[in-house]
Amino acid sequence: MTRTVAVANQKGGVGKTTTAVSLAAHLGAAGRVLLVDMDPQANATSSLGLHVADGTPSVYEVLIGRAAMESVLIRSGEPGLTVAPASQALAGAQVDLVDTADGDLRLRNALQPVLGLFDLVIIDCPPAVGVLTVNALAAADAVLVPVQCEYLALEGLGQIMQLVEAMRCGLNPRLDLLGVLPTMFDSRTNLSTQVVDEIRHYFPNETFESVVPRSVRLSEAPSFGKSIVAYDAHSRAAEAYAQVAQEIIARGYWR
Repeated sequence: MTRTVAVANQKGGVGKTTTAVSLAAHLGAAGRVLLVDMDPQANATSSLGLHVADGTPSVYEVLIGRAAMESVLIRSGEPGLTVAPASQALAGAQVDLVDTADGDLRLRNALQPVLGLFDLVIIDCPPAVGVLTVNALAAADAVLVPVQCEYLALEGLGQIMQLVEAMRCGLNPRLDLLGVLPTMFDSRTNLSTQVVDEIRHYFPNETFESVVPRSVRLSEAPSFGKSIVAYDAHSRAAEAYAQVAQEIIARGYWR
């Protein structure tokens, strides 16, 4: 059975898109992965050097019923990785879906015909609560929460966990917490270590063993239209995400 993982955090700048792209690239090297870009900023799409041309359907057209999911899929330049791309038009979905009866379930329904083509689906969520994030969590089997190793990190973590619990009580009772991933870890500061310790205190079983370091190479990769795997597979950040990918497989989220 193909599993679907949403990468989500209401707080921006926590490494959410970087995590979605990096894990999709690592796991794509081992099989077939679909990366769904649900952020109107389309950063996951552009991070892989992809662009939706004017007049070309994207995830937005899928959500409003003008295109089938299979028709918008693009093969990335990286092994095993296919992308359902976003464009700025996706911002319109916030308005288009708000009064529709099945507006929160459009992504779940659209993914059903293509799930069998992939070993794993990863959804990159926008950094806000709204119909796009709700669609992603309604379609997902589990949520992965990246948390930046800085002062206000746990506040954002608490907010996303409240949303996950609300989804469990409503649209998606099967939604699980795949894990909490500390990102942007700076070994030179006590604060980073303290944040990781606190995350592990509150989520002892769910926090990943791996910690993603702050990395210039990780920041550079999107400007070249590549994942960190393709840009610098031997960097500390790439090796950290490789370890996270192995943890995901070990937790049973790989067909």
